[in-house]
Amino acid sequence: MARIVLVGAGSITFAKNLLSDILTFPELAESTIVLHDIDPERLATAEAMATWMVAELGVGARIEAHIDRRAALDGADYVINEIAVGGLAAVQRDFEIPARYGVRQTIADTLGIGGIFRALRTIPVMVSIGNDLAELAPGAVLFNYTNPMSMIPWAVYAGTPFRNVVGVCHAARDTQATLARMVGVPEKEISFVTAGVNHQAFVLRFERDGENLYRRLDELIEASPELRRRVRVEIYRNFGYFPTESSEHGSEYLPWFLSRADQVERYRIPVGVYLDWLADGFAEYESQKHSLDQGKGVTIERGDELASLAIHSIETGTPRLIHGNVRNAGLIANLPADACVEVPCHVDRAGVQPTRIGELPTQLAALNRATLNVSELTVKAALEGRRDHVYQAALLDPNTAASLPVHRIRELVDELIAAHGDLLPEGVRS
Repeated sequence: MARIVLVGAGSITFAKNLLSDILTFPELAESTIVLHDIDPERLATAEAMATWMVAELGVGARIEAHIDRRAALDGADYVINEIAVGGLAAVQRDFEIPARYGVRQTIADTLGIGGIFRALRTIPVMVSIGNDLAELAPGAVLFNYTNPMSMIPWAVYAGTPFRNVVGVCHAARDTQATLARMVGVPEKEISFVTAGVNHQAFVLRFERDGENLYRRLDELIEASPELRRRVRVEIYRNFGYFPTESSEHGSEYLPWFLSRADQVERYRIPVGVYLDWLADGFAEYESQKHSLDQGKGVTIERGDELASLAIHSIETGTPRLIHGNVRNAGLIANLPADACVEVPCHVDRAGVQPTRIGELPTQLAALNRATLNVSELTVKAALEGRRDHVYQAALLDPNTAASLPVHRIRELVDELIAAHGDLLPEGVRS
């Protein structure tokens, strides 16, 4: 049976959701589930949870837990990654230091100065994982959940011999479901095509039986002042296609919102909200750990996580369509070939097969290229150890550039490099 490795298994909610899916698929319920985390306490909690779930469901899955990453990866068929390098302390630095310079952020994990530094501390670890997989499990599929998604898979396929990496994210799927609810049409009746760059993809086709459902959406927006106070609706109104990321998150990728206090108020942007979400996550971890310690276990409920669905399709041949983040190589003709793009992917026994989109509308490609400029420079900064590329990525970042002059951006970069220290690539630190 399949050997499925969860890297970053100490993220208990992440592990619980994946295990709920995997263990309730009869075809996967006899798999070997391998848990890896560098935090011994969290790894022990994840192991206790997985063991309890196997017993509760009465399935034959085998559970392994390893602090040693190479032992976990050896012989893997599938690896699911959601590491958070530096933990809460690093995220707090990503928010608190830029805030002193006047740079507002909401999530700080995809683009912006926070996304740049999350990538810089994550890429060295992902390169090590990619090199380990090339040696220990060259036939495996690496499913990546860790942000920034436009940078992490790119760093793996550009910086290691391992190429079979697919980034997975809920944003495209959730956006399609949201649009279906908004216009009052069952999702299964709608023809969607959604593509672009992760967290900045766009719904290119939104139709039912030849009817353009964007017309219905336009009527809803025209009738609702509240809808017109959402960032993603404003992007749709100006660029013609609905974006896949939430308003609070999408505001970080553009120059027009967070840099202006009046726009933060107008569009109701929750500055720093990710720190609140993390606090909720820590509280949930403590609650689940207490429940396991008391022998009460956790709730097991299917969530249709994309990685688990893809694994089931590859193992059984069940055809599915998911959105994957993969090397472009011409899938989107007017974006760079080496970039990591998000496109619909067919999945069956043949693996994950990306769909060729052709050209994006010019205005959407322009938005995506602005994101990819920052992504490319950040990936190169990490892989080549170049501090100058970090400055350049920050200078080209839309929100940072709209918030600060050049010399202050360089000072901010220097302070963040000093604060993150050994978490960053050596050449960047020197």
